[in-house]
Amino acid sequence: MLEINPGLIIWTIVTFLCLAGILRKFAWKPLLEALQRREEYVRSSLERAEQAKQEAERLLEENRRQMAHAEEETRRIVAEGRAFGQKLKSEIVEKATQQARQAVEQARQEIERDKELALRQLRSEVADLAVRAAEKILGEVLDADKHRKVIDDMFRELPKN
Repeated sequence: MLEINPGLIIWTIVTFLCLAGILRKFAWKPLLEALQRREEYVRSSLERAEQAKQEAERLLEENRRQMAHAEEETRRIVAEGRAFGQKLKSEIVEKATQQARQAVEQARQEIERDKELALRQLRSEVADLAVRAAEKILGEVLDADKHRKVIDDMFRELPKN
């Protein structure tokens, strides 16, 4: 059954060694080179990925700083806008108050002028009525200018109210 044949063992070993030599020369070297290239490709890919990650982190940090700056600038602009609005509001209120005071003062002066005009007209008519009444009572025509002067003097002596 199982028999050991020394010639076959020697030829098997010689064939194995020849085949190993041929494989080493033609197959093993290209396989190792392919593995080294693959290893270098993986290593460079990892380095690029690490660089990309660092660049992304740097950009993210830069973006955060810019966002913080933009928020700060927005707050400053809003605060300035509010301050300007408040100042403008105060100026408008002050101007409106001043205009209202002027309108009231003009109205008061106009009322005073109208009152003086009405008093003069009233005095004039009262003087005319007094002269006419005196003419009727006395039955004769009196000097109107003289009587008007007397009545005006009398009105000046009366209190102003």
